[in-house]
Amino acid sequence: MPQRVALELAVQDPAGAVIAADVGARRVELCSALGATGGITPSAALIEAALDAAAVVPSSDDVPILEVHVLVRPRPGGFVYSPAEIDLMVREVTRSVDAGADGVVVGALTPSGTVDEARMRDLVDAAIGAEVTFHRALDVVADPIAALDTLAELGVTRVLTSGGAARAGDGLERLAALVEHSADVGIEIMAGGGVTASDIPALVRVGVDAVHLSAKRFVADAGGPGGGDGTGYEVTDQTLAKAAAEALRTTVVP
Repeated sequence: MPQRVALELAVQDPAGAVIAADVGARRVELCSALGATGGITPSAALIEAALDAAAVVPSSDDVPILEVHVLVRPRPGGFVYSPAEIDLMVREVTRSVDAGADGVVVGALTPSGTVDEARMRDLVDAAIGAEVTFHRALDVVADPIAALDTLAELGVTRVLTSGGAARAGDGLERLAALVEHSADVGIEIMAGGGVTASDIPALVRVGVDAVHLSAKRFVADAGGPGGGDGTGYEVTDQTLAKAAAEALRTTVVP
């Protein structure tokens, strides 16, 4: 039997982790400011709270205990980092793993658009055996196939990618090429980027190992002066998450 495609939800609070567990997701990517920035590193207290929320969910043969993978990204913008920023990221990776995170989500590039091997080696080493996911920095590298080779050699577990498109549902051709190459180098391909439940069958059929989405909705809540943009905040939506999980369960792979 083929291995079941994993569901990963990007969440921003412990409630999101509980929803992910309820719908049968295998793991969450824990981050902050997802909509506004694409995601940045969550606080230490938030990491602890999410791990506590995941730990109380009973496991079964079909649904193991939810894994928590922490996004380590010090700022929005590109993925070329200064030595000081890398030092901060190494500290955040170490703290996340020490707190009990199952993995971390990172990425670092050179100015020429290749994987920054030295920086990534530091980050992988800091993870001390926890799983490492290379995030959508892959979608801006000059040669994503060559990047897979490099990342596999560095010990990265998986990559998160939209296939270079704005939405993963529009990047199927490149995703298929990455899946084909990944079999040779032993690295997982996780499709993510603007994914909705309706995209999932096509993503599964190109052979990805996992599907990643935020399943979020917006809550209107004016913050007043000093409250940011004053429009509100995001939460994980149970209905959207459940629809994604159902799409995975019911997709038939030829």
